[in-house]
Amino acid sequence: MSHAVSSELDQRLFWRLIEISTALSGERNTLRLFERILDAAQDITHADGGTLYLIKEPEEGKPVLEFEIMRNSSLGLRLGGTSGNPIQFAPLPLYREDGTANHNNIATHTALTREMENIEDAYFAKHLDFSGTKAFDERTGYRSKSFLTVPLCNHADEIIGVLQLVNAKDPATGETISFSKALEPIVIALASSAAIALDNQILLQDHKDLLDAFIKVIAQAIDAKSQHTSAHCQRVPVLTELIAQAACETEDGPLSTFDLDEGEWYELRVASWMHDCGKLATPDSVLDKATKLHLMQDGIETVKTRFAAAMAQVELQFLRQTQAQPAQLNALQDVLAAELAALKDDCLFIEKANVGGEFMKPEDQAHVRRIAGRKWVDHLGMERPMLSEEEVKFLCIERGTLSFDERQKINDHMKVTVQMLESLPFPKNLKRVPEYAGGHHEKMDGTGFPRGLKREEMSWPARMMAIADVFEALTASDRPYKQPMKISQALGILQNMKRQNHIDPDLFDLFVMSRVWEKYARIYLRPEQLDITDAATYLQ
Repeated sequence: MSHAVSSELDQRLFWRLIEISTALSGERNTLRLFERILDAAQDITHADGGTLYLIKEPEEGKPVLEFEIMRNSSLGLRLGGTSGNPIQFAPLPLYREDGTANHNNIATHTALTREMENIEDAYFAKHLDFSGTKAFDERTGYRSKSFLTVPLCNHADEIIGVLQLVNAKDPATGETISFSKALEPIVIALASSAAIALDNQILLQDHKDLLDAFIKVIAQAIDAKSQHTSAHCQRVPVLTELIAQAACETEDGPLSTFDLDEGEWYELRVASWMHDCGKLATPDSVLDKATKLHLMQDGIETVKTRFAAAMAQVELQFLRQTQAQPAQLNALQDVLAAELAALKDDCLFIEKANVGGEFMKPEDQAHVRRIAGRKWVDHLGMERPMLSEEEVKFLCIERGTLSFDERQKINDHMKVTVQMLESLPFPKNLKRVPEYAGGHHEKMDGTGFPRGLKREEMSWPARMMAIADVFEALTASDRPYKQPMKISQALGILQNMKRQNHIDPDLFDLFVMSRVWEKYARIYLRPEQLDITDAATYLQ
């Protein structure tokens, strides 16, 4: 080969290497990165086949070389990577059961020695065991001959994998030849670039896995604060993604152009898992308030004790009166029965009022105040009202079990959520997490919290999460103050919220038409809650 031809070839390889290195550094998909590495190595060396291994360390046991991707042009073999064809070969152990290094296999030998191996003909290599290769050839009719195996070292000079190439081909004749010694520096340079790109990808994935684990730990901690809202932070992400998927699939209306790429899906997932992180700062006494009188314990027991004391006092008065007026026994018995019945009815009414519900009528609130006017005598002989002013205030709560002040404490969790998320240094691809997560209590008319945003000020994902949060809460079976709603009830409430401009109308219609409610119900709700088959009436 002339000097001019050699120089031209060197230039071509040089620029090809730069091109490949640039492509590798820009690849964000791990599986496609694997393929780019192997394809580039095969292209430069004219290799017929190749394998990319990564070193894995099982939780228990010694490190192994795991097959990540395999290619063989002659056999039409494409395994691993994005092919969808799994690699069935078992990982190669770097160490035997007795702890000695496994130098028999060329790939494990390369990983252990950190040195390149260039084998002219595997069948005549004496220092390595190619029995597995020969068995493969026997099964397939292939003839594995030349091998070039290169260690992949990261920026810390740690072995992370092995690149193995098989059967170099003469570009002119197609004949199997040895791997060129002149190409070894090029392959080493490629391996170095590939290892750095691969290591960066591994580090990114490790950071992502850590973030995912941290997010789920936070969500589990929130749910663990209260047995009555357990798994809320786990169900809302599922429901949010179901709505988002329906939005991506629709071809009509204002959402016809809505779509999410892989990164945007992940951003939405992070936001939905973190949507209630501010509840970590909410007092347990409020978050876990199962009844209206529940503080450290349910105050209804104290109230029932007063009623019991009042009944005992009525009975004692009856005994005294019958002793003083025996002739009036029958009349006194009637009075006793009436007073005891009234006390019992009032006590039962207070017990029911304490449970809470969706709405407490004004006449029921008035009834509580009348009962409060009853008197009983304490152990010191002091006459006391049956209910204190604070107990009356709590028992007259119109909706649920929380007073106005307590509900404000609950609502403050959104301020804390936004503050927590905005304080985190999210990377560019997660910058919208605070906005998505912080908007699920906003209303389309601007009357929501924490910022009073209107519809046009909110993103689609934030509006999706608002519907998911409400629907989950309405249908949940673990809320202390109410029974889980049936689908018909929940959709009816959401329909009213749409009419009142509290939730996004287009998303609600999509929620109904695409039957997101049914998909969610079949996974998480009780069979009896799925009480409708056609939700068309809720579109009116």
